[in-house]
Amino acid sequence: MPVSIIRITLDHTPGGKAMPGFSAKAGQSVQNPLDKAFVPITFFEKIYMTDPRYTKLANLLVQYSTALKKGEKVLIEVFDVPDEFGVELMRAARRAGAIPLIEVRHSRVSREIVRETNEEHAALVREIELSRMKKMQAYIAVRGSANANESSDVDSKRMALYSKVLRPVLNYRVDKTKWVVLRWPSPSMAQAAGMSTEAFENFYFDVCTMDYNKMAKAMGPLEKRMRKADRVHLKGPGTDLTFSIKGIGAKMCKGDRNIPDGEVFSCPVKTSVNGTIQFNTPTLYAGTRFENVRLEFNDGKVVNAASNNTKKLNEILDTDPGARYVGEFSLGFNPYIMDPMTDILFDEKIAGSLHFTPGQAYEDCDNGNRSAVHWDMVLIQRPEWGGGEVWFDGELIRKDGRFLPKDLKPLNPENLK
Repeated sequence: MPVSIIRITLDHTPGGKAMPGFSAKAGQSVQNPLDKAFVPITFFEKIYMTDPRYTKLANLLVQYSTALKKGEKVLIEVFDVPDEFGVELMRAARRAGAIPLIEVRHSRVSREIVRETNEEHAALVREIELSRMKKMQAYIAVRGSANANESSDVDSKRMALYSKVLRPVLNYRVDKTKWVVLRWPSPSMAQAAGMSTEAFENFYFDVCTMDYNKMAKAMGPLEKRMRKADRVHLKGPGTDLTFSIKGIGAKMCKGDRNIPDGEVFSCPVKTSVNGTIQFNTPTLYAGTRFENVRLEFNDGKVVNAASNNTKKLNEILDTDPGARYVGEFSLGFNPYIMDPMTDILFDEKIAGSLHFTPGQAYEDCDNGNRSAVHWDMVLIQRPEWGGGEVWFDGELIRKDGRFLPKDLKPLNPENLK
């Protein structure tokens, strides 16, 4: 973490004791908050030391994930992130010859923006943000939060309205810019992961700066298989689901969209999904935590949905007609991410997992479904999580979280580390 050291020497304070915490130039008088006396400062020094991991991560995002080039404009959005990392991102972008524009956001303010929003307000925000986004060639978002549930008490109808009205901004960013999104480590994330803050920080920087070039080479055969596949069958405890991905295509995610990364995704033909899927990891949406989500499909549509909060689950799935259809199917295999922490940018990459996504489809693998919702729900299929199978056109591709065909074995954890 960045270190900020302040050293001041005081000529005089009542009782002859120095009062820490002042910031002033040498010779300047400041007011002692305890006795209202003015204290002359004879010496002041402030030293900033930036964690070298900040520079390494910033360079990865600029040079690899977005591959910024001279003259390109990049919007950098930082949410509850140390200023020092925002500075490192701007410097890295400028070293590449790019033109950075930075937006600093805070989760408590963001909650208030949505809490009393209405159609007129949301439309104004959309107009301003879409105009700005259309001037960008790249987008980097780093999202931290002291409280993952900050927006849990925002009315779900207002949240749905805001998401729906601003969807064109997200669509343009996803479809028309080079983008990458990542979290920022925080004590709340460490707590969710069951780790100390220090241990989680070390884990975070290890997984975010891993060798993504090596992973990319191992992904190729899986992407090729998914592009050619038609019928997919998912099996496991409480899960028996079939669908087609014929003609949809596939896309490998190798650190150039999300950090951390490690998945290959496609999308079901919109009306092809039939059966039931039982998710075994908690999921967070709009600040609300859901557990034991179970979805039943008929001809592509969620016809029955249940969880620990069935009422709110169905409210979200009723945001618009597309929210009850699926916009993504993906297999995850990051070898450093083994357990859920209720943070989708990590959980969807869990080794031996898959995710199935009610809502909006990506342009890269498009089944035509449109929605303000895009909700990745994760199922882990390793033995300790109940096991499970993934079949492509009658061939068993993955069993209990491990790839079986020879060309896919390089994606198993021991081969990616």
